[in-house]
Amino acid sequence: MVRAKCRVTKVTKTVEGSECVSLVAVYDDGIEENKRFAKATPAGSIELWVDNPPASDYLKLGEYFYVDFTKCEQTE
Repeated sequence: MVRAKCRVTKVTKTVEGSECVSLVAVYDDGIEENKRFAKATPAGSIELWVDNPPASDYLKLGEYFYVDFTKCEQTE
């Protein structure tokens, strides 16, 4: 597993009711944990289109999230 720490930097609502949530990797802002994450993942971004009200309510602008990448098996 690989873990990144990201911050929600933009939330765009669509006319259909879904949202586009943009996250970027944290940078070294003097916070010790962020320094460690910034060294391992100095740059990066994730864009998610969300059509799930509980998820939209959870992913708020300006908040920080751990993003875990866990390998899965390919299924048919």
